[in-house]
Amino acid sequence: MIEGYATREGTSRFRTRHEGRSTAIGHFKQFGEYMLTSIGMGTYLGKADDATDLLIIDAIKRSVGGGVINVIDTAVNYRFQKSERAVGKALKELVEEGTCKRDEVFISTKNGYLTHDADLSMDFWEYIHTNLIKAGVISADDISSGYNCIKISYLEDQLKRSLKNLGLECIDLIYLHNAAEEQLPDVGRDRFMHMLKEAFEFYEAKRREGLIRYYGMATWDCLRVEPSNPLYMNVKDIVDIAEDVGSSKDHGFRFIQLPFNMAMHEAATLKNQVIDGRIYTVMEAAMLLGINVFTSVPLLQGRLLHSSRDVMSLVKAETPALACLQFARSSRAIPLIGQKRREHVEENLRIAKIPPLGNDEFSSIIASLKVRAA
Repeated sequence: MIEGYATREGTSRFRTRHEGRSTAIGHFKQFGEYMLTSIGMGTYLGKADDATDLLIIDAIKRSVGGGVINVIDTAVNYRFQKSERAVGKALKELVEEGTCKRDEVFISTKNGYLTHDADLSMDFWEYIHTNLIKAGVISADDISSGYNCIKISYLEDQLKRSLKNLGLECIDLIYLHNAAEEQLPDVGRDRFMHMLKEAFEFYEAKRREGLIRYYGMATWDCLRVEPSNPLYMNVKDIVDIAEDVGSSKDHGFRFIQLPFNMAMHEAATLKNQVIDGRIYTVMEAAMLLGINVFTSVPLLQGRLLHSSRDVMSLVKAETPALACLQFARSSRAIPLIGQKRREHVEENLRIAKIPPLGNDEFSSIIASLKVRAA
């Protein structure tokens, strides 16, 4: 197990070593207590095979070794546990080779979805029955219609698996994975908020044990829809639960994740979050509440590249992919880019040589997107 966790000192040391040398000035962001790169790497897509493992390991080592990325995001269900294992192998090699130290790299993962183990010769439901239901971790009634479970015994089981898969003594950030989207339709709002409180109590206990540093919610719909939508969540309500469970100053709920790109820009354009009677966008509300924002799908899994004329008309860059990344990283958030193939990695990493957009230029693009959406 790799000891330690990301720290202010470690991530600042990473910045000092690389900014102005292998990256442009401005590539790093103050993100809570950390100094993080303005893009991170995601590990969602890909076949659950050893060949994809090697691609992910190579992509991580190139990204971190080049000083371009010190944020790696994964989930226990990504590629049926193999993505976590690939992240763990890459980090172990980076540390053993002296390329970086553990305290310089921020690692996040997610728990909540059912997953089997791609390295075992068992099908999905055989694995679930043998390792979870028959073992007494969960019952069939604990599983949502979307194959999600946030029962405490399940979160305990999955956290142990994540720590083992990653080979880490402590995970910097663990998310509940699309919990609102998958639980609200089945259990209703009152029951879900109670379940959320129980999950936060569990994560606060794991913080005290030193197994995680922070926790958060990785979402898809709930933070970027209108309040009338049954899936809608108000960040302030979630923070209130964390403050009740932890404390107003020291609770561990400090991060959210949601989609953000030129097609799904609600985080910066839709005022749907209510705090003390005033209404804000998610990004505005998060800043007021001391919550840091990671964003997903900056290229919309490649679909934005097919509308390259629209993309390039808004953000000037050498390629559509770089234009999409430039837009997403110029917000208050840090986008997570999925990358495996070497040619994609090399193209994406070129963004580190370019300063982010200024506030005025980014605001102008947001205004244009609002007009187009109207």
